[in-house]
Amino acid sequence: MADQDTSNAPVFQLQRVYLKDLSLEQPNSPAILLEQQSPSADIQIGVEAAPVADGVFEICVTATVQTKIQDKTVFLVEAKQAGIFEIRNVSQEQLNSAIGMACPQIVYPYLRGNVADVINRAGFPPVHLAEINFQAMYAQQQMQAADASSSPLPQ
Repeated sequence: MADQDTSNAPVFQLQRVYLKDLSLEQPNSPAILLEQQSPSADIQIGVEAAPVADGVFEICVTATVQTKIQDKTVFLVEAKQAGIFEIRNVSQEQLNSAIGMACPQIVYPYLRGNVADVINRAGFPPVHLAEINFQAMYAQQQMQAADASSSPLPQ
């Protein structure tokens, strides 16, 4: 059998996953730790993508977890988990889907574990980030972008 030419074959490969940034702040400790009230939590998740080289992309999933009692912060965690992906020989639509859905889906479990771990190591019960449907998130972003481009420009 002759070797088939695979130079134009689609490529989707994870090169590396790494923790790019992580910070924890407890600005009102130790006094806030003596409070008896349960804190409220605000959790924000985001996705960032940037080309690194031809056909190579860094995909970052970010999380911000802030807990408060009334207006005082108990703790604030900001984390950025990244992955380097090689994506070649695919259509622009497939590339956008991979960057918006497949890559974040691979990186996100690492982010979830690191956020839970740092909060636990800070002396709090771990906060387990919910599962995220990146497909639905991507579809919503596409609809918002389409709506924004079809709306008339302000005069």
